[in-house]
Amino acid sequence: MRILIFSSYHDAWNSVRPEAEMFIEIAKLGHDVTVMTQGDSEYLPRFKENGIKVIDCYPSKKICWKAIQTLRTELAKYHYDIVYAMNSRTIPNAAFACIGFKHTKLVTYRGTVGGLYRHDPTAYLTHLHPRVNGVVCVAEAVANDVKSRVWKNKQNVVTIYKGHDIAWYQAQPINLSSLGLPDDAFCVICIANARLSKGVHILLDSTKQLADLGNLHLLLVGRDMQTEQNLLLAKYSGMQERIHFLGYRKDVPELLAASAVQIQPSISGEGLPKTIIEAMAMGIPSVATTTGGGKELLVDGESGFIVPVQDPTAIAEKIRLLYQSPELRQLMGQRAQQRMINDFSCQESAKQHLDFFQRLLGSVDLSS
Repeated sequence: MRILIFSSYHDAWNSVRPEAEMFIEIAKLGHDVTVMTQGDSEYLPRFKENGIKVIDCYPSKKICWKAIQTLRTELAKYHYDIVYAMNSRTIPNAAFACIGFKHTKLVTYRGTVGGLYRHDPTAYLTHLHPRVNGVVCVAEAVANDVKSRVWKNKQNVVTIYKGHDIAWYQAQPINLSSLGLPDDAFCVICIANARLSKGVHILLDSTKQLADLGNLHLLLVGRDMQTEQNLLLAKYSGMQERIHFLGYRKDVPELLAASAVQIQPSISGEGLPKTIIEAMAMGIPSVATTTGGGKELLVDGESGFIVPVQDPTAIAEKIRLLYQSPELRQLMGQRAQQRMINDFSCQESAKQHLDFFQRLLGSVDLSS
């Protein structure tokens, strides 16, 4: 199969690695893979050393004539079976570029729940564009949402989890004294850019039920955490001095490695939460809400806990249970890590993508 990937690899190495390594795995299986992306992306040398052709092209906007022409030139020169567009900027350009190339299947990637509506004209530039042949979703929750929006071929909206290697996520725990914390601190961590949908205010509301746990510390990592509402909730929590607004950090893996429990309190809009994946790989149990794909990652009561959205009491109860039972924490962490090894490998992700691509190529679709 000849496959062209249209994506961005400008983000942090850890952020782009699951996607990039899955395409490298496809190349290792003998398929002809081309990546169209920014020419200064740090991942380019690794692509090239694995035999992947790289084209220096990335759209400057959602409709970028230069990007469309570059892709059309490539499609005219070589027969590509699949064009796989990975984000909201590459998808519209790929959709228009693929018009007229009826033997090439266009696949798009969807990573979040919500925001895709039939009444929204911009949706027809992305996943609802008539040229799109299939949609790969990061979680079942995302796939169900997309299926409710597309007009036809719902069978071509599928869930394929990104693959991971637990070796990517191993880090030395940060020295707690560098944060002004005692060595025996029981750290509960929440990593998010604090939009309202991330539910950080719900987590903070739960802390007033945990104030009696004298060495419990809450680490809040990410941009925009110190909103007026969050600061007020911390002030009246009964443990204000043990709630730490750390802001944006480059040492997130080290902070996570030093933590006993990871919390994902989102109330809407989640795809497959990266923080849960990282915690699982490190053997750290998570408490996550029912929104999005978190409930697909964790086996409730075995490798973590799933709680209702907007339920601070439920969050507090699970944190307290994990605080009081080191044996349970260790067992859940081990099970979470083993689940990551068994069910979320790059090899499995590559295989499922290839199976889906082959199915699309074997189907008749007049929309091309």
